[in-house]
Amino acid sequence: MADLDAVLADLAAEGADLDELVNGADAGTWAKETPAAGWTIAHQIAHLAWTDEVSIISVTDPESFKAVVKNAWEKPTTFVDDAAEELAEIPTPELLERWRASRKDLITALSGVVPGRKLDWFGPPMSAASMATARIMETWAHGQDVADTVGVRRSPTARLKHVAHIGIRARNFAYSLHNETPPTDEFRVELLAPDGTTWTWGPEDAAQRVTGPALDFCLLVTQRRHLDDLAVEAVGPDATHWLSIAQSFAGAPGTGRAPGQFAQETAQA
Repeated sequence: MADLDAVLADLAAEGADLDELVNGADAGTWAKETPAAGWTIAHQIAHLAWTDEVSIISVTDPESFKAVVKNAWEKPTTFVDDAAEELAEIPTPELLERWRASRKDLITALSGVVPGRKLDWFGPPMSAASMATARIMETWAHGQDVADTVGVRRSPTARLKHVAHIGIRARNFAYSLHNETPPTDEFRVELLAPDGTTWTWGPEDAAQRVTGPALDFCLLVTQRRHLDDLAVEAVGPDATHWLSIAQSFAGAPGTGRAPGQFAQETAQA
C-alpha cells in the first residue's frame, strides 16, 4: 500500500517545480503555443487547475461530483478542452494564484481521506494515493509541454516512478482504447532510475520485456515523445506492440509527437 503522505509530498514538489517555470513569465510567454496542438502555456496551467478543482469536489462533495461527471459526458470529446479554454481566459496572475490554491487545497483534502475510501472519478473509483499519483503524472506531463515551450530541459527525479507506475498499470486500458484484447501474461519492465538504480515491475522470467531509461519510458507513456526518439526497447511481439499504443492518461488516444520533433534536443544530449 502506498504511503499517502509520501505521495502527497511528491505531488507538492512536482507542482512547485512547474510553478518555477511559469512564475514571473510575461503574458507573451503564457500565450505561447505548446507542443499540444491548440494549447498555450495558459491552457496547460488552466487544465491542471481545473482538474485539481474537480478532484477536490470528488473528495469533499461526492454528490456534486456526480453532476460534474454528468455534464462532462454530455460533451465527452470536448469537455476537457472547453474547461481549459475557459480558464485560460483568466488574467495570468489570477490563473496562477488559482492553480496554486487548488494544488494546496487538493493536498489538504486528500490528506484527510479515510483509509479504504474510494473516490469517484470519470473512470473507475480510486484511492486517495492513486488520485495523488494521477495528479503527479498529469502535472509532470503538462509540465513537460511547458518546459519544451520555454526551452528548459528538466532534471529527472525519483518522482518519475509514479508516472512509470501509472503507465504500466494502464497497459490493458491502452489496449481497450484501440479495441484490442490485452495479453493475459504480465510483462517485465526494467527502468533505469535517475539515481542509477533499477526500478522493476512484473515477473523476472516474463517472456515479454521492456527496458530503458525511466525518463524515456515516462515520455513515451505520456506521449510527450515519439518512440523512435527514445531509448526504450522491447523483447517479444506483445511488448513491442504495447509500446506503440501505451498511454498513461485517461481519454482517447492522443496524436502524440512526431518522430524527430525534438531532434535538436536529442542531438545536444
